[in-house]
Amino acid sequence: MTRIPLRPLARILDARRRGQNPDAIERENRRLRHEHLRDQQRRVAESRLVVLSLLFVAGFLTIGARMAVLASTEPSEPASVAASASIAAQRADILDRKGRILATNLATNALYAQPPIMVDPDGAARALARIFPDLDAQTLAKRFKSGRKFIWIRKKLSPEQQQAVHDIGEPGLLFAPREMRLYPNGRLAAHVLGGTGFGREGVHAAELVGRAGVEKAFDGFLRDPANGGRPLQLSIDLSIQSTVRRVLDGGMRLLNARGAAAVVMDARTGEIVALASLPDFDPNDRPAPPTGGDPADSPLFNRAVQGVYELGSTFKTFTIAQALELGLVTPATEIDTKGPLRWGRFRIRDFHDLGPKLSVTDVLVKSSNIGTARIAQLIGAERQKSFLRQLGLLDPAPVELAEAPSAHPLYPSNWSEISTMTISYGHGLSTSPLHLAAAYATIVNGGHKVRPTLVLGGGRRDGERLISAETSRQLRKMLAEVVTRGTATFAQVPGYPIGGKTGTADKPNPKGGYYKDKVIATFAGAFPASDPKYVVVVTLDEPVETSGPKPRRTAGWTAVPVAAEIVRRIAPLLGVRPVIEQGGAPALTLTGN
Repeated sequence: MTRIPLRPLARILDARRRGQNPDAIERENRRLRHEHLRDQQRRVAESRLVVLSLLFVAGFLTIGARMAVLASTEPSEPASVAASASIAAQRADILDRKGRILATNLATNALYAQPPIMVDPDGAARALARIFPDLDAQTLAKRFKSGRKFIWIRKKLSPEQQQAVHDIGEPGLLFAPREMRLYPNGRLAAHVLGGTGFGREGVHAAELVGRAGVEKAFDGFLRDPANGGRPLQLSIDLSIQSTVRRVLDGGMRLLNARGAAAVVMDARTGEIVALASLPDFDPNDRPAPPTGGDPADSPLFNRAVQGVYELGSTFKTFTIAQALELGLVTPATEIDTKGPLRWGRFRIRDFHDLGPKLSVTDVLVKSSNIGTARIAQLIGAERQKSFLRQLGLLDPAPVELAEAPSAHPLYPSNWSEISTMTISYGHGLSTSPLHLAAAYATIVNGGHKVRPTLVLGGGRRDGERLISAETSRQLRKMLAEVVTRGTATFAQVPGYPIGGKTGTADKPNPKGGYYKDKVIATFAGAFPASDPKYVVVVTLDEPVETSGPKPRRTAGWTAVPVAAEIVRRIAPLLGVRPVIEQGGAPALTLTGN
């Protein structure tokens, strides 16, 4: 920059010649120099302000554009948590036979703490204890001050609980996204569904794994992404299941029973329409497995599948079916029923004196132990054991439940003649109500073996034939007579003829022998009696009917009325029309499932 001199010589000499003061020229030049410098500095400041303004505008535009991009895209986990993002949290739904939801997923959150960033650990502990009454404020505060960097507090939160925790305002309390398993029907079908729990867990995801029931049996299918979320559809009918459970629960309470089980099965396909076990539980809050004592005392115990019991006189049906099939007897063959029947040191007696002789039909109708034992002697041990195995009564039930393979029927290793005689009327062999339902379905459906299943379409018609159609017809007629004039007269339901058999078995005493006042009462029946579409089995553990002067425990007074009420309520729901008398002949119509 060229600087203008403050006292230029030419102007100074000219000013002196004119008589002017030369200092005025210096002051003027100094003023001009200052004005020039001020203008230059102003231009520099204005340039800087323009540049700074442009930088601010560019910054705001960049931030705004980024915010717009984030707002318009789906949220995703950051790359730093890629390990937990690999956890597959999705699980397919479970539906009933009509497409109604039995189990689904619900988006929720878990709660954890990071103590190093907590502002008020004591206050947070007290606030959490008010939200979650099962938490102790002092214990929680000690955990927060223990030096740990990460603490799980709750694995699942309801929306109300999450909001309450949020309102605490503690920065060290954080939420982790979760998928929880939801069972919208609560206790209904609890033993069928089983339940789930968390497997591998991360802060941003956790996998759901099956713990029991079909949730565990089909765990791979339900978690497989290749299925594209395709639901698992069961053969269970939610309406029938609800009705069966309600009636069974009322019967158990009315009869002071320790527990109860019921099975409703399609007699031709083996599809289980309802399966209930009481006491039960809510799979949304599945209790911990028992660590000791009798497993049957736990609500997790599935009496219909895991419970193996001596089912008493319901087994007489199998003995007579085999004898008829082998041609050893006919329904009219007379059997010696004079008692007691002696075999070595053993004595076999009937509940009442039934006379010296009974027809094979009346042996079943009047439930003669002696008559059934004599028929079993004609069959023999080997043939009896083979037939019961063919019926599936000596092996674990092949049903799609995680607990089923461990439920082994109990029978003597030495199948002697006395074993043959006692097993013929249901003593000395223990099996489950589900086994019994499948075996009765085989007997009444024309003789085709049934495989029990919980999957819709998983059953099959016309399995292996075990007895002839004629033998099956004869058994259906006999079982109908058991209800009309035998031990199960309380099973008569107006409009819905039932055929079935009672069974009352003394409970084994763990110390040896049998209890005198504790029984397992069972009724196995089929309806409509002339052409059965469904089998129903009801088992009560230690029932007592107290309406009379003396307590009554037999199945005819306990299990039979409960089964009859179940049939009365579910038959219309199953589409079975009541019998209409036409010229004395009943007409049955099945309208649907």
